[in-house]
Amino acid sequence: MIALMGAAVLAACSSPDDRGRPDKERRVDDISYGPDPQQHAELTRPDGASRGVVVVIHGGFWKSQYDLSLGRPLAASLVEQGWTAYNIEYRRVGSGGGWPETFDDVAAAIDALATVDDLDTGTVITLGHSAGGHLAVWAAGRPRLTGSSWADPAVPVTAAISQAGVLDLAAAIDADLGSGAVRRLMGGAVDERYALADPARLIPLAVPVRCVHGRSDDVVPLSQSVDYVAQATEAGADASVTEVEGDHFVVIDPSSTAWARTLEILERL
Repeated sequence: MIALMGAAVLAACSSPDDRGRPDKERRVDDISYGPDPQQHAELTRPDGASRGVVVVIHGGFWKSQYDLSLGRPLAASLVEQGWTAYNIEYRRVGSGGGWPETFDDVAAAIDALATVDDLDTGTVITLGHSAGGHLAVWAAGRPRLTGSSWADPAVPVTAAISQAGVLDLAAAIDADLGSGAVRRLMGGAVDERYALADPARLIPLAVPVRCVHGRSDDVVPLSQSVDYVAQATEAGADASVTEVEGDHFVVIDPSSTAWARTLEILERL
């Protein structure tokens, strides 16, 4: 029942393509980073100077039925606060994604920022919810993926914010989060590939990681953030968790106190 309720809320957030799109008067550039129709992102710039680029990575347990429309309300809010918002789509489980395609796409989408004219990539912060939180922290850890094709990013991530993110894939399997979502993403149980895919295995990162998580989250437990931060700080990394009142979805509600706290965190990164 809990999983069904979570799915219903996510479905309510997902909608026709124009719902949650940034102000129609504001220019939104569609950036293609590959031949698949899903390999694209929406870039929206603020009026005046930009504070930096925030890469918005939507959640939905990596499933194909959830798309970047989930990130549009956050992108609109970020632009109003002076950030350049880069709301990315990627191949997902059920639409050509999974291991390694989903990871390939997130890396390629971020690296495509290097090709955008007149864009300062000195500050690039990944911001992801749920499965997107996993991908946001994973992208920040790419320099640690020695020997892989992802290890030398064209556009390095300077910080990551995980919103109720799945940060320990092995623990998520043990807890059966998303009714087997991690196994479907990876195409199997924990093996050597997880060393390249699991944020908990990439600790410590060289850039700050900030976690924002609802205390009443019954979709991705608070322990996913708390335990990650405990392990990261013990290893000498710059990581912290901000606990907020609310459930799994309060962190992506632009009218919520949780989102206001997230904007404050962004300002300090």
